[in-house]
Amino acid sequence: MVDPWIWPAALGLLGLVFGSFIATLAIRWPEGRSSLVGRSACDGCGRTLRAIELVPVASFVAQRGRCRSCGASIAPSHLVVELLGLVIGVASGLAAPGLPAIAGAVFGWLLLTLAAIDLRAFWLPNPLTAALALLGLGTGLLGIPPSLPDRLIGGAAGFAALWLVATVYRRLRGRVGLGGGDPKLFGAIGLWLGWHALPMVLLLACLLGLAVVLVTRILGRPLAATDRLPLGTLLAPAAFLLWLIAQAAP
Repeated sequence: MVDPWIWPAALGLLGLVFGSFIATLAIRWPEGRSSLVGRSACDGCGRTLRAIELVPVASFVAQRGRCRSCGASIAPSHLVVELLGLVIGVASGLAAPGLPAIAGAVFGWLLLTLAAIDLRAFWLPNPLTAALALLGLGTGLLGIPPSLPDRLIGGAAGFAALWLVATVYRRLRGRVGLGGGDPKLFGAIGLWLGWHALPMVLLLACLLGLAVVLVTRILGRPLAATDRLPLGTLLAPAAFLLWLIAQAAP
């Protein structure tokens, strides 16, 4: 019998590794860098980093968030995303050991990638949303709940709902209110969670957005009229939280 702690430990360790990659991807891809996969280098001096400088979390702490050579600051987002990758892996392993745990962790890491890129560049890359959608279908075909019909309805309903909102808003106001990637992401989430979960995902995302506004006001920095909250960055944590809740349901 496999020790139940193996799953959160293994997936948590993988989450640290994937979190490091996700943090780098979120910086490189929006900047249009030709090589998304390759030797890591300091953004300040361009020096190729050694393996000891790439240990997730530990390297950031040991170097006090700075490059050893030029002293340039390492983006704190690296540390945050690595820790979030760890949390996603551990939470998935605790919620549903076995194949569902692996599926949940992959779901969470893809959502984290999309959220990080959307937060940085207000962009949800089609290849990532397509991968999320296809893997949602794949887990359904493997027999992991919810059922495949619920997933298919969720995919269609999720995309159609936000596409309709975006279209009506654009025609009434004469400007874009939702990006083209948001309906695709919501549809992909529907292919993972099923149509029943979509209203709650949207509600949680809205509550999270309100919480962000409230915190900024408490901290003395009200959002300006030009400030925007990327919907994808709000939908992603809401969807993963709903996945965790679904695993705890009888």
